[in-house]
Amino acid sequence: MPKDLNLTSLKPAQSQKDRKRVGRGIGSGKGRYSGRGIKGQKSRSGSHKMRAGFEGGQMPIYMRLGKLRGATSKDAMPIGPFRTSTAPVNVGSLDRFDDGAEVTPESLVEKGLLKNTKTDVKLLGSGELKKKLTIRVHGISATAREKVEKAGGTVSLLKEPKVKKRKKHGKPKPVAAAATTAAETTEPPEAAEVPEPDSTEEQAPEAE
Repeated sequence: MPKDLNLTSLKPAQSQKDRKRVGRGIGSGKGRYSGRGIKGQKSRSGSHKMRAGFEGGQMPIYMRLGKLRGATSKDAMPIGPFRTSTAPVNVGSLDRFDDGAEVTPESLVEKGLLKNTKTDVKLLGSGELKKKLTIRVHGISATAREKVEKAGGTVSLLKEPKVKKRKKHGKPKPVAAAATTAAETTEPPEAAEVPEPDSTEEQAPEAE
């Protein structure tokens, strides 16, 4: 700090750049068109407030590219507005628990395997497990369940798995009725009976 500090010696700690003053005559260097050029969308007022991804009206890049196909219902994972993604944890990471401990989402956060309990936890089967643990998670794979039960542990789900509904493709015909219909169609038609000539009838006289 200078010794003689007064109003004439005051100045900012960092040099301040003067703002750009446009439209103040041709001699200023930013007059006439104010640095925006002649005509066009970007010379108009409000032209620099376009939303992100706007390309002047042409088909934007995010609409020109191909889309990922698939169902977007709330049962789909993790596509669509009803996202149901889970936080994966492998059985090989459970070695840091003591033998006989209870594994819950809260205990996984304490051990540093999860950041928080906002997302459902799914146990996957990568790695080996040699400790007997009581596991309470939202989902588990078949391989992980097999390894946990092989080590003597138990698994209980915090959320019941959804049962997928099978689509019905019309009512099937009864087996007996179908067999009867098939037999009727394959049976050959009966031959029409031809009447035999009567021997008692008189024969016409032959012409001489």
